[in-house]
Amino acid sequence: MPSRANILATRFERAFDADIRSRFFRGLDFAGPAGDPGWFGPGSAVWYVHSHLPTLILGLVGAAYIEGLDPSISWMGYDHSRLAKRGEDGVPTGEIDPEGAAVRLGHSLSFFIGTAYGSTATAERLARTVRAMHHTVKGTRPDGLPYDADDPEWLRWNYATVVWGIATAHERYHRRPLRGDGLERYYREFVRVGEALGGTDLPATKAEVADCLESYLPRLALTPIKAFGTGPNLEGNGVRPWEPGSAFMDWAARDMLPAWAQKLALYRRPNPVVLRARRTALWVALNALHDATGPLPEFREARARVAGGATAPVARTAPAAPDPVLTREQVEATA
Repeated sequence: MPSRANILATRFERAFDADIRSRFFRGLDFAGPAGDPGWFGPGSAVWYVHSHLPTLILGLVGAAYIEGLDPSISWMGYDHSRLAKRGEDGVPTGEIDPEGAAVRLGHSLSFFIGTAYGSTATAERLARTVRAMHHTVKGTRPDGLPYDADDPEWLRWNYATVVWGIATAHERYHRRPLRGDGLERYYREFVRVGEALGGTDLPATKAEVADCLESYLPRLALTPIKAFGTGPNLEGNGVRPWEPGSAFMDWAARDMLPAWAQKLALYRRPNPVVLRARRTALWVALNALHDATGPLPEFREARARVAGGATAPVARTAPAAPDPVLTREQVEATA
């Protein structure tokens, strides 16, 4: 008789196939061409870290949380994404749209799995698509300040939040996390992703990332959008604990934040016994799910692709030429 863990793993895999892989992984090549290492290749820290899907998902949830402490990013999402639930008049209500959150997570997973394990051409295609989408995200905040997703300062902040989120979730919740130089190697390698999206002067160590994030503190604030979608405001919203927008995932994200960001987000640690129990329960759940499902199919395909040997990864991922100007509709049609 199947164990409860195996039953949950089967449900998770089916849901992932139906909700994520079938919708957001179309056209991504992981099986070929033979010998192509992609951007990182076997033996890389990125291959190891991203192969644990549950901690990768948690890392992206944490990254999205700290990223949204930048008011410009809050308003970018409010104005340009489906994250904000909208009323019949089209005006955002201040609440999170679960379907919009799921779409954002799906695109994020396809990007960070595709750039990790996909062929070189697949990784480059994903980067072009994200850059093209960023080019369309421009506007003005309610306080009159402009925002632009191509702003080098925004790109640096965005990059630091993502590498921090994935690395922190890995370090805290992976059964066998990278430590010391192994983890530092992940930070160094991941710079390739940020540069491919147009980032420059990116932090390349754990300490540099931490310093980068804290250096933005004078610019950060809790916008109404952020405040409405966090903490006690999520209690009783009916979202299942493992889904984006749930009170538990919100707690897990805030619990990972640096101390200064926890103060900004009004996070208060529970007593030590409750804190240990919650973290232990999350650790057990994430690793049990990973153990039951096994390595990602994309990871297995990538390993088979280079089983006979691999060439060296590309030397440079930064864009070599300006991107064509596309409308948002054109970008979404090619995504």
